[in-house]
Amino acid sequence: MTFQELQPKISIIIADNNKVRDEKLLEVCQLLNENIEYYNWVGFYFANHENKTLHLGPYVGAETDHTVIPFGKGICGQVAESNANFVVPDVKAQDNYIACSLTVKSEIVVPLFVNGINIGQIDIDSHVIDPFTEADERFLEFVNQEVAQLF
Repeated sequence: MTFQELQPKISIIIADNNKVRDEKLLEVCQLLNENIEYYNWVGFYFANHENKTLHLGPYVGAETDHTVIPFGKGICGQVAESNANFVVPDVKAQDNYIACSLTVKSEIVVPLFVNGINIGQIDIDSHVIDPFTEADERFLEFVNQEVAQLF
């Protein structure tokens, strides 16, 4: 399914008044994981600005020990500080990478803003080297704009 075909499906999930926020977030993760071949782990992390930590929210994919990540550590922690998208074509070439699984080859993290504040991020791991393009970034920015309506 193309990004363009997925966009209205994301909007429908977000607008569903019969589900609570975490159910909607999990459904978004499932939709992306099932319809984009190289999205092998899809999840949300949310910021605790007082403690400067990220906390794992709903996700789909292999279990992870990384349920709490300090700001600055790993790709997700760097995005919490930079407020910018981070695309890692090859995780082995990244110094500040937290290894989740030997099957993960690349990663993309896009911050989630609510009222101009970075409250979290969507994190995608892939078992493929360098699959992410600018189209992925734009699509995930759209996903996060939709998700921001839940906060």
